[in-house]
Amino acid sequence: MNLIGSEKLQKMSASIFQEVADRKMAAMKKGKEVVDLSVGSPDFPPPAFVVDALVESVKDTSKYGYTLKGIAEFNEAVCFFYKQRYGVDLDHATEVLQLMGSQDGLAHLATAIINPGEYVLVPDPGYPIYEASVNLAGGIIYPMPLLAENRYLPNFNDIPLEVLQKTKMMIISYPGNPVTALADREFFEGVISFARAHNILVVHDFAYSELIFDNHPQISFMAVPGAKEVGIEFNSLSKTFNMAGCRIGYVVGNEEAINLLATFKSNIDYGVFYPIQQAAVKALTSNFSYLHEQIKEYELRRDALVAGLKKSGWQVAKSPATMFVWAKIPEGWTSRQFAFELIDQAGVAVIPGDAFGSLGEGYVRIALVQPPEMLSKAAERIEQFLADRLIGK
Repeated sequence: MNLIGSEKLQKMSASIFQEVADRKMAAMKKGKEVVDLSVGSPDFPPPAFVVDALVESVKDTSKYGYTLKGIAEFNEAVCFFYKQRYGVDLDHATEVLQLMGSQDGLAHLATAIINPGEYVLVPDPGYPIYEASVNLAGGIIYPMPLLAENRYLPNFNDIPLEVLQKTKMMIISYPGNPVTALADREFFEGVISFARAHNILVVHDFAYSELIFDNHPQISFMAVPGAKEVGIEFNSLSKTFNMAGCRIGYVVGNEEAINLLATFKSNIDYGVFYPIQQAAVKALTSNFSYLHEQIKEYELRRDALVAGLKKSGWQVAKSPATMFVWAKIPEGWTSRQFAFELIDQAGVAVIPGDAFGSLGEGYVRIALVQPPEMLSKAAERIEQFLADRLIGK
């Protein structure tokens, strides 16, 4: 049998995360200990009260059937969470849709909305599913450069009118991944005006909404007047409550867009396991003191890593948010060369920036998924790696 992947599959690159994982395993087989700072999977456990809720619900054997969609309590819990955390009022019946993680919705949204030949504005660098989802839908990607000199915000004035006339959707993400930038209210107001002027659906990925540091304000796109008219916002329990493997998230906002995605999903899945939904309800309606402690822990990790790298002469900016550091690499390497040599020679795994778009070249993404002492250890290994390179020259 000689099977060839579809044209759509061929437009999708092999997962860099798997490639890095394979490289890490090869290094470990040679006896090298690897500090893994590649995949953004939280190493913190879920809060104990969430685990307790899951365990209790699992015992109810009547809850092992299809749920088909989010239970009413889940949608109501999302509304409670958005009101308490971001000051946003939502209609639980029409403005909330449960997902199997936010990536589930992001992966399927373009297919539900985009026709072949229509444009989608996508950030570069950006999370890989943004581009992949458009390719699967047969749409055309128009990259929006995110540059340090522009605070990693897109410049809408640079987009040609002929592209805008065929654009149906735009994806943005603040706090972002891999670029860890924040957006302010003024930027979001500009996004809304731009979307209205060109009849574009705004898709805001808000998965890192609760990982914002140094007392920077949390701004939901939905909290800005007019946002619901033009957009939707994806969020997840993966990073906020360390429930990544549970695969549960949601999208809120524009009723028309949510209906289209709900119709699409009704044809391809049968809902999230009921006990996981119950655990999610518990998480979303807690007193949230847990979240403040978690932010402090991530800040400690960020500071330990940045301080350690500074000792090596590698000056890396402090991330204002997320569980990552977006680091411009020293001269003399491509992103992949640097990342792969770092695994092979220093035993530290990171993700090369070009995995997130052409403008990610020259950067690596480092995940804060180890305790401060391990991050300091990784920084010491990197310091030796850079010193050896300098001696080698």
